[in-house]
Parts: sequence; structure tokens; C-alpha cells
Amino acid sequence: MSELVLGVGASHTTLMNTQWEKVDHLPRAHAFRDGLAQARGSLNSARPDAVVIIGSNHFRGFWLDLMPAFTIGVGEVISSGEHGTPAGEIRCDRQLGLSICEYLQAHEFDIAFSDRLKIDHGISHAYQWLLRDIDAPIVPLVINCFAPPLPTLRRSEKLGAALRAAILAIPDARRIAIIATGGLSHSLPFPDWRRPNGSDEIFLANSWSVGRDNWQAFEQRRRSILLSAAPRINPSFDEWFLQLLEADGLADFGSRLSDEQLLSQAGNGGNEVRSWLALASAMGNQAGRRIAYSPMPEWLTGMAVAVIEPNAISGECS
Repeated sequence: MSELVLGVGASHTTLMNTQWEKVDHLPRAHAFRDGLAQARGSLNSARPDAVVIIGSNHFRGFWLDLMPAFTIGVGEVISSGEHGTPAGEIRCDRQLGLSICEYLQAHEFDIAFSDRLKIDHGISHAYQWLLRDIDAPIVPLVINCFAPPLPTLRRSEKLGAALRAAILAIPDARRIAIIATGGLSHSLPFPDWRRPNGSDEIFLANSWSVGRDNWQAFEQRRRSILLSAAPRINPSFDEWFLQLLEADGLADFGSRLSDEQLLSQAGNGGNEVRSWLALASAMGNQAGRRIAYSPMPEWLTGMAVAVIEPNAISGECS
């Protein structure tokens, strides 16, 4: 039987790649980056045969012409390479992706799949910073976190439970790690595409409709909009979230906070905690351990790193 050997949750931002010189003097910036290195060491020690990366899409791989709630990569994975993230093909464990997809479908959890999945930093930032020098293929699992209507928090938890069952049901003795990437609290200048207001929001919403084959044409203005955004971080929410992770592994998070309350308290970027909920559920909602938390208004985001140890859940099928 396959086993789950480690879970890692980590925030992402391309501003860490492109704006580092502006924060190099800040201990909290180093604390987060050092936390990534510590988590990378834990992943290396876990010796995974493959890594499932659960993350979001920022309109460089998925578009409004087709926006699934959940999509799994089962073949070629192409990274867009924006703003210092890896570009080009990333090695994918095709068989593992197919096995997970087939299990989910057989157990009535509908999921989209792609044999040529395009990803952005919602997946590739974690690959860049957490899997460096770790020779393991990935299986990307993309959650729609920015194009409402979104999958609910409870549905994201159920995704994790189904993912857990799928991995533990694989007959081969394989060591699988899971990374969740995104969050914590932050607000991106992304409009609700259904109701854009003002020239910048109309520009962004239009780019999400027509950018599939030419997203780079919109990137300069898009980046300018991002860099001029005022930071909106809620450290109180982030602390509460991490305390729940450490206390009970985020069990039944969707019953504690509605989707609307999450948006109000953590911002639209806080919707990315869906990936953390899926991770926690996949790891059996066991208590996690925070490695680092840094409020980083310079990066517009509350940045966290945490790990969840397996505690002998391997071979169990829920």
C-alpha cells in the first residue's frame, strides 16, 4: 500500500522573487524564507516518490472560457514562468495523477483532468522553493480560488478526504507527500469578474476572458496594478487559522466560518486557504506544526509555513 509521508502548507508570492532586495533587511522576510528551507529539509528527509501540489490559478493557465472547480494534471505540466518562477515543462507523475483521478470519479467525486496542464505560480512557486534538489515528480491539483462561484470550503475539505482515500488505496508501495500552497490573508486587486468596476477591473476581467493564447500581452499593466495595490493583511485571522491547524488540524473548518466570512476576514486571497483545508483533510486532520509566520505587507500577504506529520496513517483507507 502507498503511504502519506508528509504534508506541507506554504504561502506563495512572486514578489518574494522580484522584490527581495527591498525586504532583505527585514528579519521577518528571512524568517519566512528560512521556514521554506526548513520545510524543504523535512520533505527531503521524507524521501517522497512523488508530491501532490495543491494550489490556485491566477489566470495564466485557466480562463473564464472554462473554469473547473478542481483540476488534476495527468500528463504534461507546463509552467508559465512569470516573475522568476520556473518556466517550461515540470516532470509529472502521470500514473499517480491518473490513479487519483480514476479513484475520485469511481467514488463520485467529479474532477476535471488535463493531459497538458498549464500552471502558474499557484503551483510553481512551491515547486521552486520546496522541491529544489528533491528528485520527485509532481501531480498538480488546481483549485479555483479567484473566479466565483468558487467551490465551498466544505467541498474543499471533502476533496482532501477523497484525495487521502485515493492515495492510500494505491496498491504500489509508494511514498507520497502533499504540499498546499496559497494564503494566508491578503487582498489582490482582482475584481469579481461578473461585476468589474472601473477601468483597471474591466481590463483585468477582459484579460481573463481573452488571454488564453496571449496572456503575456496583458502582463505589464497587470503587474503595475498589482504593485500599486495597498496591502490588506489580517494577522489576527492568520494567527487564529494557524492555531486551529496546531490544535485540531483544521477539522470541520467550513462549519466554523462561512465562505462569505472568510472573504470578509481574510480578503479574496484568503480564498486560497482552500488548498490548506484539502491538505489537512488529506492528512487526517492531525495537528500540524507551524514553522514560520511573517506578516509581509511588502508582499501584500500574511506568509506562513507549516508541516503535518503522518503519525502512522499509512495503509489506512478512509
